[in-house]
Amino acid sequence: MRRPQLDIQLKTPDQIEKMRAAGLVVAEALRRMREAVAPGVSTADLDAIAESTIREAGAVPSFKGYHGFPASICSSVNEQIVHAIPSPEQVLADGDLISIDCGAVLNGWHGDSAITVGVGDVDPALLKMAEVAEDAMWAGIAAAARGAASGKGRLTDISYAVETAVRKGGRYGIVDGYGGHGIGTEMHQDPHVLNHGRPGKGPRLVPGMALAIEPMITMASPRTVELADGWTVVTRDGSVAAHVEHSMALLPDGVWVLTAFDGGRARLGDLVTATPVSPTSNIG
Repeated sequence: MRRPQLDIQLKTPDQIEKMRAAGLVVAEALRRMREAVAPGVSTADLDAIAESTIREAGAVPSFKGYHGFPASICSSVNEQIVHAIPSPEQVLADGDLISIDCGAVLNGWHGDSAITVGVGDVDPALLKMAEVAEDAMWAGIAAAARGAASGKGRLTDISYAVETAVRKGGRYGIVDGYGGHGIGTEMHQDPHVLNHGRPGKGPRLVPGMALAIEPMITMASPRTVELADGWTVVTRDGSVAAHVEHSMALLPDGVWVLTAFDGGRARLGDLVTATPVSPTSNIG
């Protein structure tokens, strides 16, 4: 079923279960890459880990071939914000900050998630920025859950919660023009979810919505430049950036974070649906 105007795809509980399976594939790929991040590891090495993990689970990397994108992950280092292409020449060094974005499609349903990881001995200020981005992501998810439960929530309540959490965390730039999105039988669906804005605007938050919430923030100016490769987005001033993301679904009795192993319970508590389906996947 799709809602009119923005063409928002509403999922049934059974379809959300299928999205959960795809989300767990992505979660495992990110877990393995997080463990592999170290000085001397190339972003191409991480891409190989992602692709092998996804394919051994019977899924397909959703990024690979998407509008011509050549890899299974986006591996954005330091001033790279998003969409950076993995390369054997890009070797991680002590002090780097890397954002890894990964997607998989399993039985026709998509999962999408991103993490930011420090490499070796990292400036605590950069780690704090990554922590603020993650806190903002969870604030956005919580706002979605509360809005759906009340029956009064609107899409930009998520945007407002993300922005408020970032502003509370420090003086960071919030990247404009890039943000979260609907997700389901396609990786990117309506609606676009900005990481800033006034609350109470846009479509109602209702059970069946599945959204990817993904803050992108910088240590200074939020202005961006797209490189000549047509993909990599960097900060115009060269400041370091962080990017995190989870896919989540709204259900009648709560929220389910599809790309978190625990469904989001550690961060959201009772906001997480009380009747989650047991995680199942082909991952060993």
